[in-house]
Amino acid sequence: MSDACLTQVFARPGPAWAVSILLALMPLSFSIDWGIKALPSALLFVLGLVLIAGAASTRRSYRAAWPPVVAALAMIGFVIFNVLLHGLGWRPVDRPAHIVLFLVVAACFSLPLQMRVVWIGFSLGAIALGAAAAIQAHVLGIERPHGLNGGPSASIELATVLLGLSTMALVQFLAPGTRQWERWLHLVAMGIAMYGALLTQSRGPLLAFAPIFLLLVLQHARRCGHWRSSLLLVGAVFVVAGTLTFGMRGAMVARLQAIAPEVTRFDESQATRGAVVERLEMWRTAARAFMEHPVAGIGVGQFDVYTRQQIAAGRSHAAIGRYNQPHNEYLEAAATGGVPGLLVLLAVFLVPLRYFSRHVFDPDDEVALPAAIGMGVIGLYMLCAITDAVFYRVMTQSFYFFVVLGLALRLAWLRQSGADQETVPS
Repeated sequence: MSDACLTQVFARPGPAWAVSILLALMPLSFSIDWGIKALPSALLFVLGLVLIAGAASTRRSYRAAWPPVVAALAMIGFVIFNVLLHGLGWRPVDRPAHIVLFLVVAACFSLPLQMRVVWIGFSLGAIALGAAAAIQAHVLGIERPHGLNGGPSASIELATVLLGLSTMALVQFLAPGTRQWERWLHLVAMGIAMYGALLTQSRGPLLAFAPIFLLLVLQHARRCGHWRSSLLLVGAVFVVAGTLTFGMRGAMVARLQAIAPEVTRFDESQATRGAVVERLEMWRTAARAFMEHPVAGIGVGQFDVYTRQQIAAGRSHAAIGRYNQPHNEYLEAAATGGVPGLLVLLAVFLVPLRYFSRHVFDPDDEVALPAAIGMGVIGLYMLCAITDAVFYRVMTQSFYFFVVLGLALRLAWLRQSGADQETVPS
């Protein structure tokens, strides 16, 4: 299909709406464990291949968004190389395969989409996932809700995705051009998603979200000059969040208060158990792996094997034997991939962060809002990565690369479209 034919097809309202709806369903599809969840990804992947092959404007968008695209390709290439180097078989290649999927799906953001539909769909997904967490906590009696995908161990991942969706809803709520009923929808979505994340009692994502929330609100205030309303929003949200934390979820308060005592008690010769103590022991074990294998690492996905060896040798405590990753993405990358693995991870974060940060103060909302969302999601993941391996599970990895690569292509397409319009003779 020719470039002109593709342009003509997607200039029609029907196809543009259909693609927008499919994209809006993607975050929800990452977060459920039903077979139908693969349908939106499959359809968008096929469409992405068609666009890459047949649409010159899409290929120009990829070239314009080359920094985030190259960073993603670097992670794909590094994982494959590391797997081959250590002779680990093909199972660890599942991770780069998902990145390839979202590199192709990102092409769909280079179409004349109904972005309002996409943002509304994201907020509806946030409401659905937040409501699921509330039902699990208050109706089913689950102490730490884990959502609809991943089982009881997925609480942290659910919180990360919910707070990522809250970031999107916050930016749309603050946007000057948002319609009144949509503004209320995004506010409700932000509130329900934040409450769902609070119910998971996941300290890392919740603590990471606070500075990102503040950063986005202050960035909006500087761009639009709405300092008073922005500061009032910050105050109101922190008061409500504090009230819910200390008034409704005593278990969450206990988990926060346990951090300092557990850190104080931590000692390599003690057999103390606890989430914080176990994390510190895993971090020390991962740091040891990096020091012993700084060039090639111990191999992607081999942290649990190395840990069992260290436990058998008496160098690590048996309490961490049940973990497959060190609950720190930076140490995970350094331990399993050495210095190259750590550099690739930093590139996956910092390169797109720089790309988006250049556009957050653009006078055009169509450009500035996706840039702010991209910057917020990356910042959230960078902070969450201190206390969890954010790319270990498919759900959180998929959400990150879908959002970052998709919005990078969106910005590139908008810039290309604007440049084309400027060159058209009047």
